[in-house]
This record gives sequence, C-alpha cells and structure tokens, in this order.
Amino acid sequence: MITAILQSRLARTSFDKNRFQNVSETLHMECEAEMVTPLVTNPGHVCITDANLYFQPLNGYPKPVVHIMMHNVRRIYKRRHGLMPLGLEVFCTENDLCSDIYLKFYNSQDRDELYFYIATYLENHITEQTAESYMLQWQRGHISNYQYLLHLNNLADRSCNDLSQYPVFPWIIADYSSSELDLTKPETFRDLSKPVGALNKERLERLLTRYREMPEPKFMYGSHYSSPGYVLFYLVRVAPEYMLCLQNGKFDHADRTFNSIAETWKNCLDGATDFKELIPEFYENDSSFLVNSLKLDLGKRQGGKMVEHVELPPWASDPDDFLQKSQNALESQYVSEHLHEWIDLIFGYKQKGSEAIAAHNVFHPLTYEGGVDLNSIMDPNEKVALLTQILEFGQTPKQLFTTPHPQRIIPKFKSLRTSSHNVSIAESPVSPSEESFEDLTEESITLAWNNIAKLKLDEQHKIHKEEITGIAVSCNGSSVFTTSQDSTLKMFSKESKTLQRSVSFSNMALSSCLILPGDTTVISSSWDNHIYFYSVAFGRRQDTLMGHDDAVSKICWHDNRLYSASWDSTVKVWHCVPAEVLGTKKHHFELLAELEHDVSVNTINLNAANAMLVSGTKEGTISIWDVTTATMLHQLSCHSGTVYAAAFSPDSRHLLSTGEDGCFKVIDVQTGMLISSMASEQPQRCFKWDGHSVLSGSQSGELLVWDLLAGKVIERIKGHTGAVTCMWMNEQCSSIITGGEDKQIMFWKLQY
Repeated sequence: MITAILQSRLARTSFDKNRFQNVSETLHMECEAEMVTPLVTNPGHVCITDANLYFQPLNGYPKPVVHIMMHNVRRIYKRRHGLMPLGLEVFCTENDLCSDIYLKFYNSQDRDELYFYIATYLENHITEQTAESYMLQWQRGHISNYQYLLHLNNLADRSCNDLSQYPVFPWIIADYSSSELDLTKPETFRDLSKPVGALNKERLERLLTRYREMPEPKFMYGSHYSSPGYVLFYLVRVAPEYMLCLQNGKFDHADRTFNSIAETWKNCLDGATDFKELIPEFYENDSSFLVNSLKLDLGKRQGGKMVEHVELPPWASDPDDFLQKSQNALESQYVSEHLHEWIDLIFGYKQKGSEAIAAHNVFHPLTYEGGVDLNSIMDPNEKVALLTQILEFGQTPKQLFTTPHPQRIIPKFKSLRTSSHNVSIAESPVSPSEESFEDLTEESITLAWNNIAKLKLDEQHKIHKEEITGIAVSCNGSSVFTTSQDSTLKMFSKESKTLQRSVSFSNMALSSCLILPGDTTVISSSWDNHIYFYSVAFGRRQDTLMGHDDAVSKICWHDNRLYSASWDSTVKVWHCVPAEVLGTKKHHFELLAELEHDVSVNTINLNAANAMLVSGTKEGTISIWDVTTATMLHQLSCHSGTVYAAAFSPDSRHLLSTGEDGCFKVIDVQTGMLISSMASEQPQRCFKWDGHSVLSGSQSGELLVWDLLAGKVIERIKGHTGAVTCMWMNEQCSSIITGGEDKQIMFWKLQY
C-alpha cells in the first residue's frame, strides 16, 4: 500500500526547475530515485544538467534539494543495493570513506544512464582504479593494509551509507588478556586463513554435523559476518538514533550490548550464532565509538553494573592507545604475510562454490548476489519480506577475485632488521662488507630508476643495413656486439667509435646475441635454424649448433646452459661445455630439456635466480616454467598477437610482458594471476623494468617511461625513426643502448 502511494506521488510530481543554480543550465536527464542513508531510503527526483547533479526528496529532508557541482566530483561507483544493480555513489573527495550522495534507482537503465553522463564529464581527469591495480600497489608496499582493505570494500560495493553493506574488516588480534601486546609472536594473531565460524574447532564440528544433515540449499552459518545489527552493535555509542530505529525505539538488552572487546571476541569464538567480523573504525583514529560520551542509558547488566565505556584489554591504556595498537597489528609483518588469505575468503575465490565449502565459508543463500531474483517474484508481500531479509541479515561482498590472491611482498632485508636487531654479526647470514656492497649497488640502481626520465642521447651510429635485433656488451663496456636482419654480427668500439668487425654466418637474418662470461665468445641465433658461436679472440666462427627445425628467435645463457626459443614451437635447454674446458676445437652440447608449446615461440627470459623461464608466443600466450624440473607453472593467454618481450621483476614476484596489441600485462608469478593491464597508443617492442617503473622502446621510435602503479606514461623521449627493436641496460641501470628499425644504435646516459 505504502509503495503504491509512493509510486503514485512520484509519478505525479517532477523536479522543480526553479531549483537550478543557473538559468542557463541544460537539462540532460531526470528520473525517480531514492537517496540511501543508514537504515532509510528517501524517495525523490534526480536531475542532472551540464553543471550540476540534483536530488529533490519528496519530503524535503534532509533539505529541499541536495546539490552537487559536477566539477567537484572526484569518484563515482556503480553499486548493488539489496543485491541488485541499482545503486550509484558519488564522491567529491579522493580518499574519504563516506560519499556525498548514494542513490538507488528503480531500474538499472536509469542508473547506467546517469553514470554515463557523470563519467563522460569526468573522463578527462579521473582514472578509475581496478582491484588488480590496487593489488599491485599493495603488493609493492605503496599502500598500507588498511588502505588496501578500504579500496577492496569500496570496489565490492560496501558503503558507509548502506548499513546492510558496511565496509568489513577482519579481527586481527587474538590476545585480549596479556598486559603487553607482542606483535612478534604468531599466537598473538587470529588465523586469517579461516572464517570466524571456523576458528573454534569444536563449534565448527557441530556446525558441520548440522550442515551435512541439512536439505538443499545448505549453509554452515545462519548469521552473517556483517549486517546492520552488527555494525550498530559496535557504533551504538555514536549512532544511537540508528540503533533505536532498528530496535523499534529501544536499545538492545544490556548484556547483549557492546561492553567489552575481550567478551566480544570470546563470543565470536564460542557463540553458536555469532560470526561477526569488525568494521573500519577499529583501525582508524576516532575512538569515540568506544566511549559513552553522550551519557546514554544503555541499561544495567546482570551483575548490576551500568553499561558505560567499552572495556579495553589490559594492554591498552586508553581508547586511543587501543586503536593505535590495533593499527600497528593490522600493518604488522604477520598480517602483511597472511592478509591475502582473509581476502580470499571475503572478496576472493573462496567466497563461493566448492572452494567456499572446503574453506568452511558457506552462508545463507540469500546473502549472495544471485541467491534470489526479486524481479521474478510477483507477490508484493513476499518480495518485501525477502528484501527485508537481504537488507537486515547481511550481504556477502561482490566477488573481486576468482583465483588465489597473491601474497604481499615483504623485503627480506627489512624483516632482518626489524625482527633481528639483536642478531650478532656472526649469526647474520650476510657479512657486513657484503651487505654494504649490496646496499651500495641497490642504492645506485634505485637512484638510476628514480632518474630514468632524465635519459639523454649521448651518441648514435648507423652500422647495419637492416633492422637491429640484438645487443651484447663486453664486461668493461668497451665493445658492443649487435645482430641484424642484414645477417651480420658486428663489433663496435665504444672508445674509438669505430666499427671493428663484421661477420656473416649465412644469408639469413640473425635474431639475437649474447656474450659469454670472460668476453671470449659471442653467441648469435639465426632464422636459418642455427645458433652460431663466434670467438672474439680468434675472430672466427668457432662452432654451430643445429638445434631447431625453424628460425631461432631468442637465446639466453646461464651457468653453461643455453636456452633457445624457436618458431618450431619449442624452447630447448642445452648443457654446453666450452671448447677451452674440453681442450678441443668444438663445444660439446647436450640437450637437457625440451619445453613444448602449441605455436611459435617469439621470446624468452630468465629470472634473476635463473630458476624460472618465461616464454611468449606469436599467438599471445605467456608461459612460466620451472627450469630445474622443466615443468610449466602457469600459462595465460595475455595478448592478442605476438608477445614482443617478457621479463621478471628483480625479486621474481611479478612478470611484465608487452605485445603486438599495444598492452603491458603484469602477472603475479606465484599464483599466475593477471593483475594489471596498461594500454599504449603504439605497441612497445622492448623494455627494461625494476618492478615499479618501466623504460620501453616504442613502435614509434620513442623511449617511454611508465609509472606502472599509476598506469601511465610519465616521460616521452625522442629516439629512433622507426621502431625501437632491442634494448641493453648495464647492471647499475645507468647506461642504455637501443637498436632500431632505422639501422642505428643509440647510446643513452642518465643525467643526475
């Protein structure tokens, strides 16, 4: 009845155009909607013009017209409301948790149309971040655990304006009885790989017994980990009006009120129906929700004690100290190493399906998106009852990840210094001199990458007749070896700036080259299916490996092992004993492994530890291999078209690839998950990267510097005329040589 009256009144009214801020405003769209506030939705009319967004509530509350200027809008998000795609949230700030307006529409078409208008207005100065881009920032330590959880909640449709979908945070600390909180002990923390309902083994057994005997649809937990009642349980001291609204004008029984942190945690462990997690306020700076500053009469407990402030654990001196220590716990090394396990449960692949069953993470079907189709229910009373249940008894967040979430990268040197500052030098795994040398090298590399955008062209030389395909440099940097599609290997002297040698092994193009330790031998791969060994000392071809049935596209070398990629759809691993060792004229080759692919392999690369190899094919597939066992770890269809280049990050946690489709792709090596994608105007043919920044050679001839975490180009440097086809960088990352389609090699230096 109320719904019918409401719809009738909405249909008979429209937005009052006299409320426009300017008479010259152009109306784009008007429709009916509701403004969502905690526990209440307020019906009215939405209107959008070329300059402003308006909402006029039917009852004139909280004010006759809510007005937002378009140029103030910073973020917009489509939302689910009541598990249906009807919501839209608008933010005028970059980082605030609470939005400026949350609208719920009566159909998704109106919502999408309004979203389109705002998004079109914003597209020139707003970059919408994805869960994957935030994941990469979090993994690399650029955002905190707290910030990452806020972003995930936001992307999963959790909002402070919707108590049925309030942001959810984990219980972190499991020790609420000690006088001191020791964040170095694992037992201080809750097991983040299990949902709250599975933390107590005995209770879980009882729940599983009931689950097995239950008819379909089965569920393990009858209550959720986040619901309006649980949110207001924590916030009753600062938002009593919402609790009174939810409880029909009364506060909950005093013994069921939020009285004590330790009691609440114990009840979550032992209670038959209590599986709630926490809210963001436990990890923020405002402790008012723990203090009864409003002097509310929350009742008297069974022991006769009045409910006042929340009782804190012994290790907290006051509410602010409790929040500070909770924040420290959330950002601790233990949590950083295990938070991905909790994300798998709440936002990830263990949220539903067989993985959820295995993880004991199954809630009532109505808490999941798609659990019921409200539009198919004709009976209005049944529809209202179901919607009420959805809104009041908890909703599972939108699923953001469908594969295991990667772990955060914890730098080893950091953990050594924070957790082992009492370790003696003798116990330390690294000697002081080694550590100093490594730190110095690391600092110089960091300095170089911080200044990579200041790259300047030092000199350039045209030494080939066709496109350059490979660059190798001697240890002292004096000799530069290059291969080209003109079939020649050339040796260029950096000191005298002259071409010293030119060698041709066949009439077919050479595809890549490398120089062996000791600078005595250069190896070149060729389109004639062969690999050629050239003796620098004797100035002649020393050996030929006839290893493939089609063109050899790329070669790598480590510890007397040669890795060769070919268009014959294989990567071969050879054990190579140099002629000098054998005392013979020829090298000895032994085929150790053959890594099979479905199509031609265009590029390969080894990680820093030389334990993994990445291969990229002409059809866009990336494969990651364990070279010690010759087994494939992961395979992904990443690019449409040829993979031009692929390389591991220095810590081997991530893999970056670029292809004919003009995209950069970032893969988490541990899980094989594609976690980021960046599009460029032109394909990037080659690149170097440090895990954060990328220096790439473009099809256009430019060198581009990318901020990978921001997903954008920060510098364009003019270079070749025609594509940059290959790139060499020294160990200190301070000297770069590029080769191009224009047959030139260019020498680049950093200007600090």
